[in-house]
Amino acid sequence: MTNPPDSYLLNWHTVSHEAWDWCLDRALLYGEKRIPVYGTVGIEKQIALVFFNDSLRTRVSMEVAAHQVRAQPLLVTPGNGTWGFVWKEGEPMRGDEAEHIHEAIGVLSRYVDMIGVRLFASGTSLEDDRNETKFKSIIAASDVPVINLESAFWHPCQALADAAVITRALARNTNRRKFVLSWAPHPKPLPMAVSNSAVLQAARLGMDVVIARPEGFDLDDSVVRLAKVEAAESGGSIEITSDQASAFDRADIVYAKAWGGLDRYTASDTEAVRRASHADWCVTNKLMGRTNHARFMHCLPVRRGVVVEDAVLDGPSAMHLQQAAYRLHAQKAILEWFWGGGNYQDEAP
Repeated sequence: MTNPPDSYLLNWHTVSHEAWDWCLDRALLYGEKRIPVYGTVGIEKQIALVFFNDSLRTRVSMEVAAHQVRAQPLLVTPGNGTWGFVWKEGEPMRGDEAEHIHEAIGVLSRYVDMIGVRLFASGTSLEDDRNETKFKSIIAASDVPVINLESAFWHPCQALADAAVITRALARNTNRRKFVLSWAPHPKPLPMAVSNSAVLQAARLGMDVVIARPEGFDLDDSVVRLAKVEAAESGGSIEITSDQASAFDRADIVYAKAWGGLDRYTASDTEAVRRASHADWCVTNKLMGRTNHARFMHCLPVRRGVVVEDAVLDGPSAMHLQQAAYRLHAQKAILEWFWGGGNYQDEAP
């Protein structure tokens, strides 16, 4: 490989296909224990992990991933030991915040070799969330690569881990296998980042993707268009339905995920009432019985008895803990890609 690695990872459709292919193969190698756990690409390197939102799997797996490639992770939690940051452009800073995000990221990028950022959707401006306005301002301010640890619309680390788990579970035969993303009930209007990325990774694997959701809970049109492009290139397909039961028929993978309706941005009370009316969308053993012995997936954390029955989570089809384990493998692969430039081709399967 002669080209330099990509300079940031917002989502996989924003970087080269070479990066995706290499990282997916590398994550599989780690998961299959076909290469050593510890690498050396991060020697004398530091990564700042900036968490604007809480985390369990992402935080711990990124810290462990950094250590396992011999890098030093530095945790930054704005508002808890650091300044709160101003994001608006062109306005005098007369409020309580002492520092603008441009200076904060500009400083960090002069101390470290990479920045990872977790920054959820605002839930108040669909345009800003769709355009990743805040995350892109961080990319623009940084002199080092920026890795998305979940943003308003995307979660590439989860997507890569999910793709590796699916690829392994289906013995690397993902083309035209049926992937169902099933909307799930939840007391909160959760962001769409995981759902969006799950659809795109399945489409990229050449799967026949079915998005099952109640009326009024569509994913954003921009995401569906991207998924259709991915599916056209890979030989897969995209279907959207409000019939959850029929969606499960002959499925190979079922991925349950809650997300809020797009009208949360304009009519939050109406969205909450409608969301509460769909408690029957919980994934059950009865629904799983309609599948082709499908494997069950969820990104975690999961609300037992609300999103999915205990019997499914505790049954032999569940892969949610494998997904969590593969977060470590996927994120080590991402670190190696950016710091090593993908120069490990001799170790590929």
